[in-house]
Amino acid sequence: MKIINMSETPSVLNQYLSELRNVSIQQDKMRFRHNLERIGELMAYEMSKGLNYKTTEIQTPLSPCKCQCIADDIVLATIFRAGLPLHLGFLNVFDKAECGFVSAYRYYKDKECSEVGVHVEYMASPDLTGKTLIIVDPMLAKGYSLELAVDAFSKNGKPRRLIMASVIAAQEGVDHILKRFGNREDTELWCAVIDPVLNDRSYIVPGLGDAGDLAYGSKL
Repeated sequence: MKIINMSETPSVLNQYLSELRNVSIQQDKMRFRHNLERIGELMAYEMSKGLNYKTTEIQTPLSPCKCQCIADDIVLATIFRAGLPLHLGFLNVFDKAECGFVSAYRYYKDKECSEVGVHVEYMASPDLTGKTLIIVDPMLAKGYSLELAVDAFSKNGKPRRLIMASVIAAQEGVDHILKRFGNREDTELWCAVIDPVLNDRSYIVPGLGDAGDLAYGSKL
């Protein structure tokens, strides 16, 4: 399994990350969503360099022209609700991709809010057999949501390649995904940045807070 930490390379991606984290800028929900979308576009562009391509001949107004086009059958999937802006950014780049969706939410198993569980209750996707499955989720804390999403989508066929992408990941979550999928050569984990720790409520530190609430407002 391959792990890519994009923040290790200086780029405009780090500027968008700083705005996502900034407590004053992130109060603008539209800008917060737009920054997630822009980060998705940048991540998708970098991923595109590792895909398979085929030569296709098209006709311009002046003459035939040979072009390199993506040969992979891509399924772009996300986890409701926080994943939607990031998914849109990826879809702006991989605009011919099929799409999949899963709902997964975290809950606390104890009164002290120290033990976290994840519940999956809805999933929809096309047949994944032989395709490239890209699952995007803004926050990778403990890694349970992403793991369960992979398990849910796997019911619809075995993809040829699995790519997971998160904007901000905790090292604990990265370690969990590595433990679960580390022996698979067909699997990659892309992170815009990897943060060191989780707090006692399983939020990433320094992180950015609750991505879903910042994008769409607080929930009951």
